[in-house]
Amino acid sequence: MSLTSEDEIRSREELAAVVRSLHQEFLQQGDAWENNTLATFLEALAAWVHDSPGLYQNVGQELPAAGDWTFIARALQAAKHYE
Repeated sequence: MSLTSEDEIRSREELAAVVRSLHQEFLQQGDAWENNTLATFLEALAAWVHDSPGLYQNVGQELPAAGDWTFIARALQAAKHYE
């Protein structure tokens, strides 16, 4: 599953499906990813989040003001230990 600039994730379940899809893609084609280690993936994630206002502007959209940044941050942190 690859998101386009028009796609919108509307639920926790849809977000989980995106993460599962990324996981499957990594298992099948991870060596083709530019950021194919945890270190480079997390660095790129931080850079994308930081730069996201400009990235949204470049595609003619506004950064979602009502995004639940806390939920995503907690999910990323919990993944360190959650089984």
